[in-house]
Amino acid sequence: MLHTFVSCRAEMADACFSTQLIDGDGVFNVTGLENFMKEVRLAECGLSYAVVSIMGPQSSGKSTLLNHLFRTNFREMDAFKGRSQTTKGIWLAKAQNIEPCTLVMDLEGTDGRERGEDDTAFEKQSALFALAVSDIVLINMWCHDIGREQAANKPLLKTVFQVMMRLFSPRKTTLLFVIRDKSRTPLENLEPILREDIQKIWDGVPKPHAHKETPLSEFFNVQVVGLSSYEEKEELFKEQVSDLRDRFQHSIAPGGLAGDRRGVVPASGFSFSSQQFWKVIKENKDLDLPAHKVMVATVRCEEIGNEKIASFTADEEWQQLEEAVQHDYCPGFGKKISSLLDRCLSEYDMEAIYFDEGVRSSKRQQLESKLLQLVNPAYQSLMGHLRTRTLEGFKESFDKALEKEGFAAAARDCTHTFLEKFDKGSEDAAIQQVNWDTSKVKDKLKRDIEGHVASVRATKLSEVCAKYEAQLTKALAEPVEALLDSASEDTWPAIRKLLQRETKAAVLGLESAVSSFELDESTEKELLAKLEKHGKSVVESKAKEEAGRVLIRMKDRFSTLFSRDADSMPRVWTGKEDIKAITKTARSASMKLLSTMAAIRLEEDGDNIENTLSLALVDTSRPGTTDRSIQSSDPLASSSWETVPEEKTLITPVRCKNLWRQFKAETEYTVTQAIAAQEANKRNNNWLPPPWALAAMAILGFNEFMTLLRNPLYLLVIFVVYLVGKAIWVQSEIGREFQHGFLPAILSLSTKFVPTIMNILKRLADEGQRPAGPERQREMELQPKSTRNGSYSNVTSAGSSSVTTSEIGPEYSSPVAQ
Repeated sequence: MLHTFVSCRAEMADACFSTQLIDGDGVFNVTGLENFMKEVRLAECGLSYAVVSIMGPQSSGKSTLLNHLFRTNFREMDAFKGRSQTTKGIWLAKAQNIEPCTLVMDLEGTDGRERGEDDTAFEKQSALFALAVSDIVLINMWCHDIGREQAANKPLLKTVFQVMMRLFSPRKTTLLFVIRDKSRTPLENLEPILREDIQKIWDGVPKPHAHKETPLSEFFNVQVVGLSSYEEKEELFKEQVSDLRDRFQHSIAPGGLAGDRRGVVPASGFSFSSQQFWKVIKENKDLDLPAHKVMVATVRCEEIGNEKIASFTADEEWQQLEEAVQHDYCPGFGKKISSLLDRCLSEYDMEAIYFDEGVRSSKRQQLESKLLQLVNPAYQSLMGHLRTRTLEGFKESFDKALEKEGFAAAARDCTHTFLEKFDKGSEDAAIQQVNWDTSKVKDKLKRDIEGHVASVRATKLSEVCAKYEAQLTKALAEPVEALLDSASEDTWPAIRKLLQRETKAAVLGLESAVSSFELDESTEKELLAKLEKHGKSVVESKAKEEAGRVLIRMKDRFSTLFSRDADSMPRVWTGKEDIKAITKTARSASMKLLSTMAAIRLEEDGDNIENTLSLALVDTSRPGTTDRSIQSSDPLASSSWETVPEEKTLITPVRCKNLWRQFKAETEYTVTQAIAAQEANKRNNNWLPPPWALAAMAILGFNEFMTLLRNPLYLLVIFVVYLVGKAIWVQSEIGREFQHGFLPAILSLSTKFVPTIMNILKRLADEGQRPAGPERQREMELQPKSTRNGSYSNVTSAGSSSVTTSEIGPEYSSPVAQ
C-alpha cells in the first residue's frame, strides 16, 4: 500500500503535518493515520478537536484555499502546466495556530478527466465520507454557477443527502459554501438563491419514514461566504481568507462555526471510527451516485472562457486601444472593440461546440459579460474624454458667441450644437454586443454646461452691476458731501431728490443692460433692488463719514460766520460790533449743522432733533429755561432720538452734548480774542487823557505852565528830549525786553544803550547832509500821522493772540494770553 507522510518546514513554530488518508484506489492508510496521530498528539485532545473537509470540482483551487486558510502544505496545481489532477484520494493535515486542534481533509476533485466519465464511484464515496467524518464541510463552488441546476455539486449533494440519512444516524454538520471568484453582485443577493437551491434539493430527496418530516436544519447548518479571485485580486483574496480564518478559532465552542457535536468520538478513537466509516461506504454496492456530463462541461467551458479572456487581454490591438483612451478620445473605438469581441466569442463557439448546449450557452454569456467588464473601464474613460472635449469646445464657442449676440441666445444655440456633437460621438463609441446607457454621461455634460453658463452669467451680471454701482457712487458721493457741508433745512430733501433722480437713472440703465440675459422676474427685481439699496448705502456711508468730522465742520462754520462779515470780508473789531449777537448767530449755525448730521433722513418722516438741540444747547439764556432744566430731565441724556430708528442715528443725544461742550471750549478762545481786540482798539483810539487827568494837570501844573510860557526854549528842549527818548524806546525795543523780566531787561538794555545812541546820531548826521526831495518831504509829512494813529491787525478765526500796532504804536496782549 502506498502512503505518504509530510512535515512542514522546521522553522515554523506550530508545525503542521499531512498524510494521505485514502489513496486513489480507495485503500485506507491505517499506518499513516496512526503515525499522524502520534506526531500531532491527537489522543491528548479528548473531545476538543474539530474536523474540516473540502469538496468541489477538480482544479477549482481547493488545496490553495486550504493552504491559505489553515497554513497547510497540500500540493497545489501548477497553472503553467495546464489543468490536471493534483490531489489524489483524501489527504489529512493539521491546521496551524488554530484552537482547538483542527484536522483538515483535502478531497480529490470531482468530475476529473483522469477517472473518466463513468468511474465516479470514488468521488461519491469520498464526498459521503467527508460528510460523515467532518464537523465542517467546505463546498468549493464558482460564483457563476449559482442558480444553475447542473452545477455547484448539486447532483452530488442530492445523492449524499439521501445516502447519509440511510447510513448514519442524524448528526448536524455545518455546510460552508465558499463562493469563489465573487463578482460585483453583493453576497446578500447570492445567498438567498443558493439557500433556495439547497432547500429544493433537500425537499426532492426521498427520505426514510423516520425522517419524512425532518427539516434540513436538523442535519445541516448551511452558511455562505464569498471570496474574490485569487489570480486577479490576490491581496483582497488573502484579506478575505484571513477574516474567514478567524471564524475557525474556537469553532467547537457554543455558537462556534462547528455544528452539532452529538456522537463525536474521543480523539483517541478517531482512527478506528474513520476506518469503520470508510468500510461501510465501500461495502455499500448499491450506492451508485450518477455522474453528470454537466460537471465536465462546466469545468471545461470555464477553462475555454478563461483562455479566451487571457487571449483578449494579450491582444496587441486591444492594448493599444486601452492605452489610447487613457489620454484622449479615440475615433472608431466602437467598431474596433466590436470586431475584437466578435472574434473572441467565435473562437469560443468553435472550441466548445461538443459540450452540453445549456452549459455552453451559459458559459458563453459569462464570457461575454467578463469581456465587457474588461472593456467597460476603457469605454467609460472614452466617454469621459468625449464629455471633456465637448465641454471645452462649448466654452470656447460660447465666449466667441457672446461677442456677437445676447447672453441667453448664445447659451441656447451653443448648448444645442454641442449636445448634438456629443450624441454623434456616443454613436461612434457604441459597441455592438452591448447597449450601454450614456444618459448619465450626457446628463453630467448638461450639468457642466449649465454650471459654466451659470458661472459666466454670474460673472457678467456682477460686472454690469459693479459698473452701474460705480456710476451711482460717483454721481452721489461728492454732491452728498457738498449738501451735508451746507447743512440747512433743505439739505436732506435735496439729498433725497438727488438720490431718487440718480438711482432712477442707474436702474433704467441696469434694466436695459440685463435684458439680454432673459432673467426671471424675481432675479431681475432683486438686482434692481440691490442697486437701489447700494445708492442708499452710498448716502448713508457718506453721512457717517461726515458725521465723524462734524466737530471740524462746526468749528469751520463758526470761524467763517464769526470772523467774516456778510460780504465774506474779514471783520475789523472797531468796537462797534455786537460780539454777543455774532457769537450766538455763529453758534446757532453750527448747531444747525450738528442737528443735520445727527441722523439719516432718507424718508420724509419728521423729527424734533433741531428743536431739542436748540432748546438744550443754544437757547439756555431764555427766561425760564434754567428753572425748567432744573425741574425736568435733560433731553440729551439719552442714547437715542425720539421717532428715529437706531440704525438711522449718526450722533446720539449724549454724543451731541459732548460735542457741543468740546465745540464751545475750542471756540471760546476766538471769542475772547475778539473781545480783547475790541477793547484794545477802543483804548488806542482814545488818545486824549481822561477829563479828571486834564483837570488835575490844569490845577497842579499851573506854575510849570507859566514857566514854559515865559521861556519857550524849555518847550523846545522838552520836545527834543521826547523825540530822542521815543527813538531810543523804539530802537531798543524796551517794551519787549521788559516782557522777559526786569533784571534781564536791564542787562540787555545796558548793552544796547550806547550803540543805539550812536546809531541815532549817525542817522541825524546823514539826514542833515542830504537835502529833502518832494517824496521825502511827503513821507515826513505822513509819518507823524501814522505815528499818532497807528495801525491794527485784525483778529480772525485762527485765534490771533494779540492786537499789534505799528512800530511806534502801543502793543496790547490779550487777557487770555496774559
